[in-house]
Amino acid sequence: MTEGAARFTPGTPCWVSLMVHDLAASEKFYHALFGWEFQEGPAQLGPCIHAHFGDRQVAGLGEMHDRRSLPAAWLPYLATDDADATCALARDCGGTIGVGPLDSGDAGRMAIAADPCGAAFGIWQAGEHTGVPADGRIGTPVWNELVTRDSFVVSPFYSTVFGYDTEPVVSTDIDYLTLHLGGRAIGGIRGVGGSLPRDRGPHWTTYFAVADADEAAQRVTELGGHIVREPRDSPYGRLAHVADPEGARFAVIRMLDPRDAVTRRVRD
Repeated sequence: MTEGAARFTPGTPCWVSLMVHDLAASEKFYHALFGWEFQEGPAQLGPCIHAHFGDRQVAGLGEMHDRRSLPAAWLPYLATDDADATCALARDCGGTIGVGPLDSGDAGRMAIAADPCGAAFGIWQAGEHTGVPADGRIGTPVWNELVTRDSFVVSPFYSTVFGYDTEPVVSTDIDYLTLHLGGRAIGGIRGVGGSLPRDRGPHWTTYFAVADADEAAQRVTELGGHIVREPRDSPYGRLAHVADPEGARFAVIRMLDPRDAVTRRVRD
């Protein structure tokens, strides 16, 4: 990205990253799965690489410094015009800041935070790197969804810190809120109550667009990962939840209409 590129509206998911234990193995896995190519990332962040797909820089992968036993997990970053002010507001609203804010070279300023229920997310103030738009292109992130115990408990935090409007799904069977910015759907919050995995707790899930969800899920298993939830149809496309060889979970989806990817709620 260049400094002249358009900035995202604050609150927009604009980037995803993954911290792993074996960077070389993860590079091989995601290259084989999505066709990503990789370049070295900012040296001050430790061993890290940036994934490119076509003309886009789509994700960042980094290696845990001391190979500690923290689980690998995809992390979405939410755009801000002022990372320091957003971190201060997040603290005031009951969140915590685990890393930063700190500069990432000329690329931007970042922080890693957690909401009051413990779900981690990133904060990104763009410099030369603005992020990647969620416009449905194959091989890129198209949706981010928070899985938590109760959507209505945590949604005020995100609405206050990032200015989201929320739209509930009217149903007795599902607890789901869609997050909107300027009338545009940009993410979702799913409440699962007691079904929340104890070994994960509240967490964000990133969805990546693929040409064929069944083939992508099968490819994951061939490359040493596993399927968390089998491929299935949803109102927004065919999707599957999977995990890479280190256990980092994500979803793959074949959107019904990629042009409408950013206005759809990815749920089933």
